[in-house]
Amino acid sequence: MAQTVITPEHLSKAISYTQYRDMIDKLLAEHKTTGTNHSEVMVEYTRMNMHRMRRVEKVILEDELVEMMLSVRTRMTWVVLTEAWCGDAAQCLPAIVKIADASPLIEVKLLLRDENPEIMDAYLTDGGRSIPKLIALDADTMEVLGTWGPRPEPAQQLFLDMKAQGADYSVFAEKLHAWYAKDKSRALQQEFKELINTWAELSAPAELNVVRCS
Repeated sequence: MAQTVITPEHLSKAISYTQYRDMIDKLLAEHKTTGTNHSEVMVEYTRMNMHRMRRVEKVILEDELVEMMLSVRTRMTWVVLTEAWCGDAAQCLPAIVKIADASPLIEVKLLLRDENPEIMDAYLTDGGRSIPKLIALDADTMEVLGTWGPRPEPAQQLFLDMKAQGADYSVFAEKLHAWYAKDKSRALQQEFKELINTWAELSAPAELNVVRCS
């Protein structure tokens, strides 16, 4: 796999999901958001996103995915480019963090897109700076194991279809967030089951001793 443009210096300034949530709370208290555009519209997007994140944080992972994450043998760092005003980030990031937390060998580090253009421009989606964007790194070698983002494939297809139709942004946003609410992170979990198989070395099933208490 290729080496990444992400450096140890980038990782040293990256923040955890908890720090990210705290930062957004503080910014909203000052009627601000991440980035340089602190307009009323952007701040309101951010406020709505906090509600979305709280909802997604309640998602329960599928047993199969939990068992797979417990079988991961590869130490990984998942770097995610995000912004507080981004609706897709709010809908996906909490579930991604929950998936990573199911493995003791995976750490999630968050970087703001607009503060790290050199990273964003290395991981464009169809030429665009779409977020959230996850870059999975081998924690020992810093090699890129793979990427994900900016949204689950069904949501991305919805986006492309609406874009081709020239749909108004407000109409598109309403349909997209309705899709997320109905899907309840199921598509994202399915995609990560496939990705983990390609990104990580896994223990054989016989080596696992998984006990679920809930």
